[in-house]
Amino acid sequence: MRPSFIAAAIAALCLNACGEQARTNAPSGDAAAPAFSLPTPGAATEATKKKNAAFAKELPLGDSQDFEDARRGFLGAIDGGVIKNENGEVVWSQSDFDFLKGPAPATVNPSLWRQAQLNAIHGLFEVTDGVYQLRGYDLSVMTLIRGETGWIVVDPLLSKETSRAALALANEKLGARPVKAVIFTHSHVDHFGGARGVVSDDDVASGRVRIIAPDGFAEAAIGENVLAGNAMARRAAFQFGANILPGPSGLVDSGIGKTISKGVVGFMKPTETVKHTGERKIIDGVEFEFVMAPDTEAPAEILFYLPQKKALCVAELATTTDHNLLTLRGAKVRDALAWSRALDTALEMFGDDAQVLFASHNWPVWGNDRVRRRLEHHRDLYRYIHDQTLRLANEGYAMNEIADMIGAPDFLKADFSTHGYYGAIAHNARATYQRYFGWWDGVPAHLDPLPPEEEARHYVELAGGADKMIENAETAFNKGEYRWVATIMNQLVFAEPNNRRAKNLLAAAYEQLGFQTESAIWRNYYLQGAKELRDGVDKSGRSDLANPDFVKAIPTPDYFDALAVRFNPKKMSGSLTINFEFSDTGEKIGVKIADGVEEQKTGGYKDATATVKTSRADLDDITLGRATFQGELAKGRIKVEGNPVDFGQYLLAHDKFDRWFNVVTP
Repeated sequence: MRPSFIAAAIAALCLNACGEQARTNAPSGDAAAPAFSLPTPGAATEATKKKNAAFAKELPLGDSQDFEDARRGFLGAIDGGVIKNENGEVVWSQSDFDFLKGPAPATVNPSLWRQAQLNAIHGLFEVTDGVYQLRGYDLSVMTLIRGETGWIVVDPLLSKETSRAALALANEKLGARPVKAVIFTHSHVDHFGGARGVVSDDDVASGRVRIIAPDGFAEAAIGENVLAGNAMARRAAFQFGANILPGPSGLVDSGIGKTISKGVVGFMKPTETVKHTGERKIIDGVEFEFVMAPDTEAPAEILFYLPQKKALCVAELATTTDHNLLTLRGAKVRDALAWSRALDTALEMFGDDAQVLFASHNWPVWGNDRVRRRLEHHRDLYRYIHDQTLRLANEGYAMNEIADMIGAPDFLKADFSTHGYYGAIAHNARATYQRYFGWWDGVPAHLDPLPPEEEARHYVELAGGADKMIENAETAFNKGEYRWVATIMNQLVFAEPNNRRAKNLLAAAYEQLGFQTESAIWRNYYLQGAKELRDGVDKSGRSDLANPDFVKAIPTPDYFDALAVRFNPKKMSGSLTINFEFSDTGEKIGVKIADGVEEQKTGGYKDATATVKTSRADLDDITLGRATFQGELAKGRIKVEGNPVDFGQYLLAHDKFDRWFNVVTP
């Protein structure tokens, strides 16, 4: 096991900032350290300018093929790319990114700037005969396939408003056609949340519209956010730069698209699912052949081929970026090996035949040679990350060491589609390590570390106090050592959260790291962190995806599992047992609290001391904030038989989560 980087770094800090010997033994002729002043917020330092300039020299930035591909087949656009809701509020605006012109400014990695320019190209595009895409009107891409009698919609964006506007543009330019089917390629909300913009419940209930998704879609789509949704939503605000204004020093992109729309998100259950690779379906006269890709980019995901059109949809497995094996917002770690194998399956099945490849983000590629190369490079990228991470781990290196050592496959430099605009090789190497080995690197000292605030106080003491720590960080900042500045100033901020000098210095380091990184979401995370350190937490952004569709779709046992996550043992002593009976669904769920644990049982408990009778619809209204338990009790819509005190204790024993908890400060 190699020595811990942080231990070595702290030792260096102690020598530089704690002891006088290093200072007094320095040769008298040494030049004085340069004076320190923080850069103006939003400005690149000389170190950042040099790093980005050097990065640019290593790239074939003169290659215009991606720009030709992103514009190919253009048929029309929404004026300004601006989409509004029924109240006239803007939910999407591509015009916010009109600044993305010319060469990269010093405040943006030149490779990311190029990707941001490409993702700013918006409109309706013909992919091949009968296949069209609406790009640049949400984080994701909506594909339309012309059937015999209407449209087959693939991945109807995140919001109702954006999908509705995108479909309207297509109907205007191509002739109005009814929607006959909707395909969800996978279980992430930016690919199904806008379904109500293209179809209605009546369309589905009547059988006029088929909704097709991979097996396990509904469980994955709902389940991912039920138990951990509060923390995921908070971190998603960082990942997508929820409070960062677009501009050369702010939000420029999210790698797979610009950002997330601000409209109404919904959920519609599939009417049929795809269950195995090689499965074929005829959808409105169009033949589809499917490839299952579970536990790759999403827990439930499919690719499909259109043999009549020689067109392959790769969902999110081979977009124009190295994707995430672990999202910054938080999710279960994805399987790089399964990802690579799914792409190899698609290559084996369709690689000799396909003439165009399109995805659920970014733009297509045309020509069999280029299709094969895309599949091969992305297959090999995830295999490289998987195998090289495990090779180094088996040689005794730990997670962060591997991330710095792993390097990149030979094809990456010339193939922009494999660059880390959304994920990154270092990022994905850490994820792969975590998947196999978990959070611990095997070092005994890291087995039971101190909580961050307590550890931070010890480090400040070790360094000789806050002033010496800041002095060391300022010296490092002048050298452009921003990762080190971030490391030690984060310790000081967690020890002294009101230390304005430390917070400003940490914010400046985060900002420069954001300006340098090729990953859009790393940039967003750094810049959001800098903003919160300087200005505090802005609670005006979009808070969550709670809506009637999602709440209604949660199975009742899962609903009570989510309630159990909110149970705080410190708020209740003793035990209780309550049954809930729901008049509209006929379900009965029992809840038991004992020894600081909340459990639930379908069918209820025989020894319950109280029975709460209500409807699942009323419970959903309470969840959505349309009603309260107290109000529904007063109206008689909730009735309690037995001991009502137990029900009151049960309600009071659950925490209400704060969506805007601190991240960059304790």
